[in-house]
Amino acid sequence: MKNNTLMLLVLLVFVSTKITAQKVVRYDLYVRDTVVNFTGKPKKAIAVNGQIPMPTLTFTEGDIAEIHVYNELKEGTSLHWHGLFVPNKEDGVPYLTQMPIKPGTEHVYRFPIIQSGTHWYHSHSGLQEQIGMYGSLILKKKSDDPTFRKGIDDLPQVPIILSEWTDYKPKNVHRMLHNASDWFAIKKGTTQSYAEAIKAGHFKTKVINEWKRMLAMDVSDVYYDKFLINGKQQSQLSEFNAGDKVRLRVSNGGASSYFWMNYAGGKITVVANDGNDVEPVEVDRLIIGASETYDIVVSIPEDNTAYEFLATPEDRTKSASVFIGQGVKKSATPLPKLNYFAGMKMMNGMMNMDGSMDDMGMDMSMQKMNMNAVMYPELSVSPMNMNQANMKSSNMKMDDRNDLKMDHSKMDMKSKETKIVTLDYSMLQSPKVTTLPQEAPVCELHFNLTGNMNRYVWSMDNKVLSESDKILIKKGEIVRITLYNNSMMRHPMHLHGHDFRVLNGKGDYSPLKNVLDIMPMETDVIEFEANADGDWFFHCHILYHMMSGMNRVFSYENSAPNPLLPNKEKAYKKLQAESNELHLMAQNDFATNGNDGQAMLQNTRWSFGTEWRLGYSDSNGYESETHIGRYIGKNQWFMPFIGFDARYRKLGHDEVENNFFNQKSTKDKRIQASLGFNYTLPMLVIFQTEVFHDGNIRLQLMREDIPLTKRLRMAFMVNTDKEYMGGLKYIVGKNLGITTHYDSDMGFGFGVNLNY
Repeated sequence: MKNNTLMLLVLLVFVSTKITAQKVVRYDLYVRDTVVNFTGKPKKAIAVNGQIPMPTLTFTEGDIAEIHVYNELKEGTSLHWHGLFVPNKEDGVPYLTQMPIKPGTEHVYRFPIIQSGTHWYHSHSGLQEQIGMYGSLILKKKSDDPTFRKGIDDLPQVPIILSEWTDYKPKNVHRMLHNASDWFAIKKGTTQSYAEAIKAGHFKTKVINEWKRMLAMDVSDVYYDKFLINGKQQSQLSEFNAGDKVRLRVSNGGASSYFWMNYAGGKITVVANDGNDVEPVEVDRLIIGASETYDIVVSIPEDNTAYEFLATPEDRTKSASVFIGQGVKKSATPLPKLNYFAGMKMMNGMMNMDGSMDDMGMDMSMQKMNMNAVMYPELSVSPMNMNQANMKSSNMKMDDRNDLKMDHSKMDMKSKETKIVTLDYSMLQSPKVTTLPQEAPVCELHFNLTGNMNRYVWSMDNKVLSESDKILIKKGEIVRITLYNNSMMRHPMHLHGHDFRVLNGKGDYSPLKNVLDIMPMETDVIEFEANADGDWFFHCHILYHMMSGMNRVFSYENSAPNPLLPNKEKAYKKLQAESNELHLMAQNDFATNGNDGQAMLQNTRWSFGTEWRLGYSDSNGYESETHIGRYIGKNQWFMPFIGFDARYRKLGHDEVENNFFNQKSTKDKRIQASLGFNYTLPMLVIFQTEVFHDGNIRLQLMREDIPLTKRLRMAFMVNTDKEYMGGLKYIVGKNLGITTHYDSDMGFGFGVNLNY
């Protein structure tokens, strides 16, 4: 009996020692407004502990993380631990797992570290991530970890976080995207006007593009002034010498940028992705999606040479780099500019007149066919020879399409003719079995990733978060998700709080990830075990796509109450509202023949707009129209509205104006209500039908943004009231243009256009 008691005491002491021996690693993070100067102009940003990026946080598996956040901003903030398995209330999503950290208060995040790998952390409040709130988060393996890999895990390691900087305020960036401003395209040199199309021999391509109601081709949304690695455009790791191998722990902390990564010293060996080990795979280059992480190993082949590790955004406008080694700097080969008209031609061939995508029966998944490769000049062969042949041409036989389906995997960027080996998801393989419990029930979910570039609405199944309920899942089941990207842009889809298996053909050894970069027209399947509790965000990690509605919430049934959310329903409504805000657009022409302009508030569905024309004499008079409408349908080409019309123009004695339908015009003085609709026709012409309360009918055709050259835009309007207008605008700056136009009521004029 004494022996049993003694053994029990020893066991209790051992267990208690183990528990108390868990190391608590504390960080104190002070969030403050700051001023930075990346471009020669001082601009507002957010720094944590006085630095951008935020401090690198390092833990070892088995530690307890205790992170004290002191909010010294004038607004709420939060921190999300990207890729970490944490209790739901520690996940850092305002209005979903906690309330925002109020100004002047402290919030403590505390959670056990139960994994290893390269991760990062960032604000999940509004657009704060764009202006400084991102940083590396490194979780080291324990020294006795059985998965420790000699020659990989014991290499010198350098955290690398990629990001971008814009001098524009993020809210203004978001607003400009929603208002279809051409300014970012002008700054990037990607306008694809008719003059540029003619010069490139692609006039027909441009006409077909607009006939199918599409805007210019692009691979990224935002123009950035700088791209950064660890907060610098260029730096050097001079502590390494010839023969050294270095493990770069790379996180893409960019708000909306994908980055190509290549190395002047030779091949890149990929050893981990999204914090999970993979079997080493050697490639020439890889593209890292927004919020993804990759661990890569590079070697320094020669003495007295520093080799460039180059990060180039997908739109190839600029780059950032770090030189590894000492001595003479050897640069990596820069990536050439994209051939946008080749991409436009490809897009024309895949888009039907009804706005749907024609996938031609091809089995596209796991990034094995990069549709953007038609725009890569460095490749001698594009994935489907799309820049030599229009896939949608009427003379293509079904047999040809079947051949394409069979052979597309042989024509990707690993083609022998290109001699460039580029990483894709089909190459990733876990070193350990990742299969999920076979006996568990399976919950099958399907999502189409949808978007409307004309209005910058991003959605899932054509619904934004404010139009959808939480998706209920049950603990213990397998959640299998099929994702189809029915848009012409890539989307890095991130799941909070879980890793998922990517079903990439590796069977039991399918890789584990928490971000899936899904290319245009791809269909991918992921699955995860529902083994947590609470509400978890699932969203596109392009910040402006997420804030425009491309997100959902997985909610575990019968979850325990969250003590940080006293009113869960009210908080969720605020989260929904965040990605469906109203955006303002306004412009005014100060011209020699009068003053005309418009103002508009729009969100995902609703439009509140007013326009005015003010002459300088009674014969010119004034006119104003206000419309309140709601966009309907998948493509949002149709908008019914109610209207209010007020006008005055002094007519001559016995002068009568009749419209096209021989109805007497009341243009001389009228205040009327109306019902009508706008419909987007081919060539992006807006057809408007309006019935006024006196029975008069007006039909109108209008377009305001025909791109003649990089900066010159043409507009026209004609209606059945026998009114017409034609004009030109030269874009001088983001908010300034020079205009000239002729108006049937106000005559000829020229002036200055101010817009917001």
